[in-house]
Amino acid sequence: MNPLPVVGRFAPSPTGDLHFGSLVSAVGSYLEARSAGGLWLLRIEDIDPPREIKGSSDRIIHDLNRLGLVPDGPILYQSSRRDAYQRAVERLLEKGLAYPCGCSRKDLSKSGKYPGNCRNGIPPGKKPRSIRFRVEANDCAFEDRLQGPVSDNPADISGDFIIKRADGLFAYQLAVVVDDDFQRVTQVVRGADLLDSTSRQICLQRALGLDSPSYMHLPVVISADGKKLSKRTQSDPVKHHDPATAVEQALLFLGQCPPSGLSLSSLWNWALDHWNINLIPGTRTILPDNTLSV
Repeated sequence: MNPLPVVGRFAPSPTGDLHFGSLVSAVGSYLEARSAGGLWLLRIEDIDPPREIKGSSDRIIHDLNRLGLVPDGPILYQSSRRDAYQRAVERLLEKGLAYPCGCSRKDLSKSGKYPGNCRNGIPPGKKPRSIRFRVEANDCAFEDRLQGPVSDNPADISGDFIIKRADGLFAYQLAVVVDDDFQRVTQVVRGADLLDSTSRQICLQRALGLDSPSYMHLPVVISADGKKLSKRTQSDPVKHHDPATAVEQALLFLGQCPPSGLSLSSLWNWALDHWNINLIPGTRTILPDNTLSV
């Protein structure tokens, strides 16, 4: 049997312009897929309108193209996939693996873990608000290709988690699982800030009978004050920088050592020929020593 073709993806949310931290994830996912002769897809995770910034999707796509990061195929917008998410929710409800919940944020424990108030039915006086996934008290172990063995117990970390919100919007954890399967993604390369989400996503994949991709979580770029770079905190956007310089700095952050002074096209040719994940620092965060990410 022939192995599945390699398919990677980059999936930004349109909450601001592309910044250096996002660029690192884009470059890492692109090179990991393309260096293996695979496809690299782009997905815009626009499922949370209250958090989105007008025009952000178009600016992100423009900046990726300007940097030479052109996807292999049409861009998938999650806002067009609500019917698929609803079908997944209904499947989980039918199997008894999800249930209606009448709780609000104030009903969570101090740790943010859901205490299971509605697990066996909504208590009197409460009305259905959201839909939660029923988490079993088992460890979820997987091998991260950079961070190594990971074992989490979602029951201890989050408890039963929301897959459809009280406002009718679908949760990230559900949408990403449904869309990775729809796009036949075989490898997920993203920032280590999402490492804690992986066990919940694997639980959903198993419940829905879906295959799990391989995972590799790259170090997260942090600022001098120890905070993660974020579109929402208006971190310095990549659009202010020369494309070749921006890509070169992303490669250096990922432990790759390209020759200086290459043009953008030559830089990508070099990167595809020399991509080596063994050179990437196996840490969860890094404070870079370049000025692009400040």
